[in-house]
Amino acid sequence: MLWAMRELKTHIKISAPAQRVWQLLTDFAAYGRWNPLIRSISGEPKEGCRLRVFLQPPGSRGKTFRPVVLRAEPDKELRWLGRLFVPGLIDGEHRFIIEPAVGGSVTFTQAEEFKGLLVPVLWKNLDKNTREGFQLMNEALKRLAEG
Repeated sequence: MLWAMRELKTHIKISAPAQRVWQLLTDFAAYGRWNPLIRSISGEPKEGCRLRVFLQPPGSRGKTFRPVVLRAEPDKELRWLGRLFVPGLIDGEHRFIIEPAVGGSVTFTQAEEFKGLLVPVLWKNLDKNTREGFQLMNEALKRLAEG
């Protein structure tokens, strides 16, 4: 099978403890009130659970998908794998990573590794709109955690 892999990665420093960032990140019911990228999410942030996510990057109508949680380590990492239709077309492994930084703050990383046949065709749009969505979400999470 011919496939490609590309990764988007964004970082932001948040002046709040890891526990606060994790609590906000896993309070899925509140996403609609603050999150400009992931407009809604339901399910349990537990390994093996399937989520229902409505993602709407800037300039997009949005899409609902059903990723499976690969890792949920409190105060450290939430990771899931989503697919477009069938495996190998375009698979996205999304990661939210919370790392301690100086002075009780954290570095929050949001990243996604895209693999599949359609990655080369969709990359330009993914790189622009999805990256912008990651940055908007990171900034909104920072405001909420620090407020």
